[in-house]
This record gives sequence, C-alpha cells and structure tokens, in this order.
Amino acid sequence: MGVLDGNVLAGRLDDLFGGDATTSAARCRHCGARGVLADVVVFASEMGLVARCRGCDGVLLTIVDRGDGRSWVGMPGLDGLEVRPR
Repeated sequence: MGVLDGNVLAGRLDDLFGGDATTSAARCRHCGARGVLADVVVFASEMGLVARCRGCDGVLLTIVDRGDGRSWVGMPGLDGLEVRPR
C-alpha cells in the first residue's frame, strides 16, 4: 500500500463527481481539524483509496473500485465538505 498526499484524489474525484475537489475545504469529524483535501494522507491499493486526517489519522474518505466499473465512496470522517460551483 502506497502512502501519498491528497492530490492523488484529484483524478478519481473528477471521474466520480465531475470536478477537482482537492481544493475543497473539509472538516474532520474525529478531531475537528480543517483543511483542504489536497493536504490529507492517502493510502492507495489495488482496491482503491483511503484518505486520513493528518491531525488524528482518522479515516475521512474511502473510494473502493469494483472490477465492473462501479465505485463505492464513503465519507465517514468528513463532518463537512465545501462544494463550489463550476
């Protein structure tokens, strides 16, 4: 499993949501830390991506890719996520 920064999320989030969300402000549900998604710690594997808070290591976001082209997105640790108009 590779350890990367949040910028690796850019491509997947664009594929899934139609835009780059790495500059979106987010708040960690676990510790209250605020920052942009580009600053999180991301663990990558063949199954997908796990984004963790730099402050407390809590899981913020998961993206699991299925072999049939579908993906599952979970946001268990995001208390808030800024959405900007395109």
